Amino acid sequence: MQCNSIKMKFKVLASGSKGNCTIVLCNNTNLIIDMGISYLTLKRSLEENSLSFSDFSGVLITHCHNDHIKGLTSLLKHTKLNVFIPKEMYESLKEYVELERCIFVDDKFNINDVSIELIHTSHDAPYSVGYIIENLGKSLVYVTDTGYINRKYLNKMIDKSAYIIESNHDEIMLMDGPYPRFLKDRVISDEGHLSNKTTAKYLKKIIGKSTKNVVLAHLSEKNNTEEKALEAMKEENIDKLVTITIAKQYEETIMIEV
Repeated sequence: MQCNSIKMKFKVLASGSKGNCTIVLCNNTNLIIDMGISYLTLKRSLEENSLSFSDFSGVLITHCHNDHIKGLTSLLKHTKLNVFIPKEMYESLKEYVELERCIFVDDKFNINDVSIELIHTSHDAPYSVGYIIENLGKSLVYVTDTGYINRKYLNKMIDKSAYIIESNHDEIMLMDGPYPRFLKDRVISDEGHLSNKTTAKYLKKIIGKSTKNVVLAHLSEKNNTEEKALEAMKEENIDKLVTITIAKQYEETIMIEV
């Protein structure tokens, strides 16, 4: 595929507790974020978008939970792609990735013409990160699976072109819902997931003049609804500032140009 005419674009292929995967297309560099779907599902999706694995420069992983890596071993078996991760994450991924397929990265690194900075997240995984991806004056923030965002990293996220950010649960639905108490406590903890209201308040602080798109990701099937997530955004007037898209578990978003 000729990528020279492509500005930054992205598409969320799956988002939720049963699997997560996003593709990011830049000028000369295409990336896969997380591999929580099957190799064949990703292959079909790429083909439907006139893409192949040879068009991609590597895989970024946020953390080791199954819904983010369950298809990783198969992907690496069938392709020549490498995995870009901080060295501290390898111990939790070594059953899925051979050492020689890993490229260890610092908090700031480049993949070809793309600049990437890690966002250190707070989740009940041994090591977890999000990403700020920049290319040709455009920028995408990818943050899911975190109980909160540290002020240091929130400041780095200000006024980016687009955000894929977790809006996991409605707090009332969670507390009144079917989860056992220990699981409710996990979700709302500082090592759990962002609620709709928390995400809306973060977005209000970081959305700027450059921001055009927000994708709300990793919505809980039991403790959230699309309507609840959008309602929280409206309460902070986010819907008047940007285009909001809901990422779904079994339905891809459109291809979004940054």
